[in-house]
Amino acid sequence: MKSESMSHYIKHTLVPTICLAAVIVFSDTLVIAQETTHSFVAFGRNTYRIDEAGEKSWTYPHSTRDGYQLDDGMMVLTLSKGKKYPGGAVVQISPDGKESLIWKGTQLEVNAAHPTESGTFVITEAGDKPRLLEIDGSGKILVEFPLRCQKKNYHMQTRMARKNADGTYHVPHLLDFAVRNYDSTGKVLSSIDTTVPGDSERKIHTWPFTAIRHGDGQTLVCCTNGNRVVDFDSNGKILWELTNDDLPGPWLQDPCGGQVLPNGNVVITSYAGGRIDPRAPKLFEVNREKKVVWTYSDGQTSGIHHFQILTTNGEKLDGPVLK
Repeated sequence: MKSESMSHYIKHTLVPTICLAAVIVFSDTLVIAQETTHSFVAFGRNTYRIDEAGEKSWTYPHSTRDGYQLDDGMMVLTLSKGKKYPGGAVVQISPDGKESLIWKGTQLEVNAAHPTESGTFVITEAGDKPRLLEIDGSGKILVEFPLRCQKKNYHMQTRMARKNADGTYHVPHLLDFAVRNYDSTGKVLSSIDTTVPGDSERKIHTWPFTAIRHGDGQTLVCCTNGNRVVDFDSNGKILWELTNDDLPGPWLQDPCGGQVLPNGNVVITSYAGGRIDPRAPKLFEVNREKKVVWTYSDGQTSGIHHFQILTTNGEKLDGPVLK
């Protein structure tokens, strides 16, 4: 699809919606394609679940930084700091609404909580002593090590830390322009530099927020303020990159969360999406050819910090959640 046709199409259909309508005009030719719909959970200033019809099916009365819906319907939420939890927290919400505490933050922020396939939780704390923890369901610490990142700006130390299938840990360090891969002792095994090539002064703030290990050792990184999403190979070489030049408009506005779908497509959230134009997409999906196949907008000014796609066209996603 030519970008001019896509731009014209988006401009005339960008209303609160969760699907990219399937009627596309090429000159005098009408092409009918299958619609794409998703259900998802959104985390951020507002925490809620949207079904494929675009209706809210669940809400939670607290802002969140990260979260997962598990196969059994359990929600694992990373709570923003507040009166109840001044250092943030991780809680679990059962399908019947019962809430239990998994971890109470001991420093300034808890920035991530990844529920692993073995039933543990990988958590990061920001503060004087930034650290990664892996705990069991009772809160017992199984793994703990300090994170190698700057300490002047606590809020910008880490974001979405994840445990990889090989037992290592991927941790994005924003102001360090680095995604570091740690072993369980805290040794840095490798590091991806997210600096834009040629930008030696780092004027483009490609701060890594989400770093997703996928495929054959690749890492997809959402680079927030730099408005870029970059896929790196196992050696840190750029394989694929998405910028606003590839899109119908300036849709990458502080891209924070991302998710790699089973078909290889990428869904991205623009945290600042809606602040200037409430009709701008909060979430959108692109394929590897950088064609837009789905958008979500809601007419609200508050953005989505992270998310989890749950279903596509009524079918539950297969495999591990890569977000």
